[in-house]
Amino acid sequence: MTDISLKVLTYNIHKGFSATNLRFILHEIKNFLRHIDADIVFLQEVHGERRISNQRFDNWHNTQQFEFLADQVWHHYAYGKNAIYNSGHHGNAILSKYPIIEWDNINVSMLRSASRSLLHGVISIPESGQRIHIICIHFGLFGHERKRQLSALVKRISTHVSTSEPLIIAGDFNDWREQAEHYLHRDLGVNEVFKITRGAYARTFPAWMPVLSMDRIYYRGLDIIDCNRLHGQPWHRLSDHIPLLAEFKL
Repeated sequence: MTDISLKVLTYNIHKGFSATNLRFILHEIKNFLRHIDADIVFLQEVHGERRISNQRFDNWHNTQQFEFLADQVWHHYAYGKNAIYNSGHHGNAILSKYPIIEWDNINVSMLRSASRSLLHGVISIPESGQRIHIICIHFGLFGHERKRQLSALVKRISTHVSTSEPLIIAGDFNDWREQAEHYLHRDLGVNEVFKITRGAYARTFPAWMPVLSMDRIYYRGLDIIDCNRLHGQPWHRLSDHIPLLAEFKL
């Protein structure tokens, strides 16, 4: 059987606004994501519903942001809300060219003011029938919060993901102190794509001058082909994060 490659991208889209919140740039993000043409897209800070901005911006879309981004390219998607407020909600989303045969959104909130969740899906590769577990995360800003969320992630994977099935964990870890490795590599045997291939995590925040390693792509049960940090034009002027791209071989 011919080897199958899998291109994966993770991106915190800042609810479709520029880093300064002055411009609504979701249409630009959509165009550039299509140019990258990843097989699986892990998104954070995606609006599932917003009842104010559509009156403030002429180019506001009429659908949920993940549906707007997925349109005609990624036919399968899942969304998990993790922040709910009077005007709507936002959370994590996964867009996939492959069928998502099951998914669940697990609440790992520690603070009422900062809801968080793990969006855990399973995709199926039609050519081989291979199942791949994919988990999109966005962890908290405080160290004690992240430790408990990392423990919840480890528990979820240990109880729901067989060691014989490939696994990808991607998203915004907010882990500028680089403590996640202690949990994920030791307890789960996963590797981070940039750490394993380049020797250091990719710097992704803030987008205009990245100095903090906030975003990660961890994996297990796949072979890494390549990875890239999408910095410079046009990414530095879109969200406050820059995207990470990795390609795997099954």
